[in-house]
Amino acid sequence: MNSLEGKVAIVTGTASKRGMGRAIALRLAREGANLVITDKYPAPQSLFPGDEGWGGLEAEVAEIEALGRQAMALVLDISNGKDVDSMVNKTLEKFGRIDILVHCAAIRGPVGKPAVELSEKDWRDILDVNTTGSFLISKAVAKSMIARGEGGRIVLIASMAGTHGVAGSVAYSVSKYGVISLVKTLALELGQHKINVNAINPGAVITNLRDEAFAKMSKEQGITWDEAREKDYQKMGAIIPLGRLGTTDEVADLAYFLVSDMSTYITGEAIGISGGLT
Repeated sequence: MNSLEGKVAIVTGTASKRGMGRAIALRLAREGANLVITDKYPAPQSLFPGDEGWGGLEAEVAEIEALGRQAMALVLDISNGKDVDSMVNKTLEKFGRIDILVHCAAIRGPVGKPAVELSEKDWRDILDVNTTGSFLISKAVAKSMIARGEGGRIVLIASMAGTHGVAGSVAYSVSKYGVISLVKTLALELGQHKINVNAINPGAVITNLRDEAFAKMSKEQGITWDEAREKDYQKMGAIIPLGRLGTTDEVADLAYFLVSDMSTYITGEAIGISGGLT
């Protein structure tokens, strides 16, 4: 029997082909979990060569079902409380329970823009999605777990930016500081209900999150998108002790550990996965 057999997991931010959310959802499905996968956009474009025509949530449902699990895809705005509550209700209607939440949905916002140049709108948008969205979904899922009385696991994807700060990404860094503080507070409040709450702080990981930043670099430097990406990866790899960026599968392995019975005595932690960068 797989270790998550019979469990029901919600994973947010799953529609990007090369995102952490998709990798985590597939990892949990391989371990036996049934999945509810969500995103704001059903099929975000990936600029990686060969990713044209990616089917997004619909394609991922097929991937999960091919593993012998059940899956339901929902499109919603994580920063909208009504959307979040509706998603939780639909999950309970279909599966009758929620055992696991892994919340990956987030936005990066402008990259390389000093705080003195950041607009109020960008600031509010980033905190609304990353911090308020994390609060709303954690609250809604925790209420259902408390009502069922069998405990649960909540994992929020934060960032190394939430522990060290990143110049040119003030709103993103602040939003992830907030996620880490949310995790530590929820762990104190929910421990009595046998609900473990932890954060993962990824460093530099190969995802779709910076696709548009590479497009901008490509245009400014007169090089191809792939050349801009490889140039950036080489620059980052040079300062990472392990010499490379991380993969979404490596983040998924850590997420699985935190929602499995291997981590029953771990809660309130923000665990880095950065190849030694932090």
